[in-house]
Amino acid sequence: AYRMKQNDKTKSDTTERTEKVRRMWTHIMEMLTSLKKDKEVVDSVLENCDQQCILDGSDVVLRLPRLLVQKIESDSNFTGNIYEDGKLKFLAVIQVLNEGLRMLRNEHCLCELKELHRIENMVKYCNKLLEDLNTKRLEREQQHRVSIYESISRKQEDWEMKWKKFLGWDPFNLIFKEDLVSSVQFI
Repeated sequence: AYRMKQNDKTKSDTTERTEKVRRMWTHIMEMLTSLKKDKEVVDSVLENCDQQCILDGSDVVLRLPRLLVQKIESDSNFTGNIYEDGKLKFLAVIQVLNEGLRMLRNEHCLCELKELHRIENMVKYCNKLLEDLNTKRLEREQQHRVSIYESISRKQEDWEMKWKKFLGWDPFNLIFKEDLVSSVQFI
C-alpha cells in the first residue's frame, strides 16, 4: 500500500512537471510569434549591411530660429559646433533637434495651462452669471406673488362692496350667520 501511494505521488509530480513545461513552452512560442515582425525588420537591416548608406552633411545647411540658437548657446551640455571640418556633426544636430523638441513641449504645456486658466475663468464667470440670474428670478417670482395676492385682495374687496351695495349686507357674513343659526338649531 505504501509503494502504491508513493507510486501515485511520483506520477502526479511527473504530471505536474509535464504541465508546467507545456505551459512554459506555450508561453515561449507566443513570445516568439509576437517578436516575429521585429525579427524580420532586424534581418532585413542585417541583410543590407553590405550596401550601407553614407550620410554626408557637406551640402546640408541648417537654419535655426534665434530663440533656439540662444537656448543652445546658453546650454552648458551642448558639445560645440554643428559643423566639423566642413561636414555636419550629427551628434550636435541631434542635440539641437532634441532641444527644439523640448522647447516645443514646454511651449505646448504653457499653452495648455493658459487654456486651462481661460476655461476656469469662463466657468467662474458663467457660475456668477447663473447665480445672478437665479437671484433675479427669485425676486421676480416674489414680486409676482405679491402682485397676484394684492390683485386677489382688491378683487375680493370689490366683490364685497358690490354685494353690500346690491344686497345691503355682506354675503359671506350671511353664509356664516345661516351656518351658525342652522348649527344652533341642530344642537
